[in-house]
Amino acid sequence: MEPSVSRKQKPEPDPRHIRELAEEYYRSGQYYCSEAIVKTINEEFGLGYPDDVIRCASGFPIGIGGAGCSCGAVTGGVMAIGMVFGRKDPRDPSIERCLELSRELHDRFTEWHRCTCCRSLIRGLILKSPEHLQKCVVLTGEVAEETAKIIIRETNKPSDTPGQQRG
Repeated sequence: MEPSVSRKQKPEPDPRHIRELAEEYYRSGQYYCSEAIVKTINEEFGLGYPDDVIRCASGFPIGIGGAGCSCGAVTGGVMAIGMVFGRKDPRDPSIERCLELSRELHDRFTEWHRCTCCRSLIRGLILKSPEHLQKCVVLTGEVAEETAKIIIRETNKPSDTPGQQRG
């Protein structure tokens, strides 16, 4: 059974609450950026993935395993978009929409911060210092909130193809 966004069990998720929850998961040390976003989106949208899905996000923090490349918050947001809009069958055309929405999140983050490179985003900060923690908490919250807004907007649209609507 494919996870889908359910509106019947819970009221529509609040992007601001999603931001705060993801930030708290990071701030408290329970999860890193990508993990916090995946966990929060899964919970708040009632997607139904087992908590094992968080494991899939565990290699992305600190720019993919500490390499300083792509921001883990952005990769977590892209994973969350895939959890809702991604394909599971090889020829499923939903991949195009998923790619488009992922690019939208990437581009918006780049507008705000000029890049998605973790190394550049935290330049001058000592890893795991309070300043580093605060910067990454904010980035995690921003991406979680923006991801939620994209999911809400897209799941509230009429279906492009009868029977294909995800939400």
